[in-house]
Amino acid sequence: MTTARPHIRPFRDRRGRGARGPLLPQQSPRFRSRSELFDAAVLEAYAPLQNSYARELSGVDIAVDTVPRMRLRADMTVLPDEIIADGPVPLGRLLPAGVDVRGRPTRARFVVFRMPIEERTTNHAERAELLSTVLTALVATYLNVEPQDIDSRFNW
Repeated sequence: MTTARPHIRPFRDRRGRGARGPLLPQQSPRFRSRSELFDAAVLEAYAPLQNSYARELSGVDIAVDTVPRMRLRADMTVLPDEIIADGPVPLGRLLPAGVDVRGRPTRARFVVFRMPIEERTTNHAERAELLSTVLTALVATYLNVEPQDIDSRFNW
């Protein structure tokens, strides 16, 4: 004895044409999502710093987070040195090396916050400049030097 399976109609297949493919080829720049484009921009801004300080930054990871997930008090007027901020809004953060909850050692990490940076820029050139500034400040904090020592054009 066989049981009849109910016919399940695929979603968005009203006229029986089947699933549609991507509108653009995967090689085209427009195929990437906004977050993937931002990730690529972060890596592009970080590359000159990584090349200049390869030995010093060999133990550092870089990460992108959508929004800052930190508990900051509203009465804080001065943020810690490891947080790079525009006023009260963090744009990047240095997480020092440590030990995780399972007791395993972790590497130091630069975290760049995507939404605050995208909200402050209107085009790709401004975004690249702001990313360069934030990453230069994070590297300077990690190496315990002034940002002008890393990039003479640094202005905050």
